[in-house]
Amino acid sequence: MLIQIPVGQSFDKVIATIESCKTREQLDGAIKMAENFKKIYGQVGYIKILLYKIKVTLKKQSKICSM
Repeated sequence: MLIQIPVGQSFDKVIATIESCKTREQLDGAIKMAENFKKIYGQVGYIKILLYKIKVTLKKQSKICSM
């Protein structure tokens, strides 16, 4: 049986994971998580805003992890 998880809950989890990364290896795992989010929810129209937010958060965190 497949359990449906609300988009908002999944989005919050992806953002929290990205923001908690301290190393490049952790960020690589978060990138994979973001790609899975895109695959699962990418077909929904308003998700594009959430995908943009994920992209911006990844970019910001990658600068922090590379220091």
